[in-house]
Amino acid sequence: MIGLRRIGPDEFTLRLDAVLHVYTEAMNPPADQIAGRRLIMGNHATHPAFTCLFAERADGTPVGIAYGFHGVPGQWWHDVVRRALVEKHGEGSARGWLGDALELAEIHVHPDYQGKGIGRAMIAGICAGRLERTAVLSTRDRPTAARHLYRSIGFVDLLTQFVFPGGHERYAILGTVLPLDG
Repeated sequence: MIGLRRIGPDEFTLRLDAVLHVYTEAMNPPADQIAGRRLIMGNHATHPAFTCLFAERADGTPVGIAYGFHGVPGQWWHDVVRRALVEKHGEGSARGWLGDALELAEIHVHPDYQGKGIGRAMIAGICAGRLERTAVLSTRDRPTAARHLYRSIGFVDLLTQFVFPGGHERYAILGTVLPLDG
């Protein structure tokens, strides 16, 4: 049986090894990127209104993680995406999507547990009760199960074929209005 448990920034930071394990199993990143991801994730825990859900086995082992925070100017992802939204859709669109947004930084489910509704439950749980007007995220811009899940929950494409500075992979930036439908 898999259960969801909300954890705060202190426990998140203490359990970064478990978070990184789920992340690496789900994303299979190059080994040389793990140390950088650890620093980024640890920093995320300091952002305003940080919230995290673990999907855990009965023994407490996380098999899924989802976390986000209130996006504000000065945060790298927020600023990069805001500039791109202004360039593509104008200031009003950027302000509408990012002016009061829950930024879903990471949503990952261990491959052995994918396809069982865990990702959907974590997204619903992380968004429930949030006071922000919108939720936004980035995902690989290809027809993945995650992309299908986000669309089925109500996320729409804000940007496609987006390459983050210093990167090479193409991403889609998605957004939805809160609260989530259903």
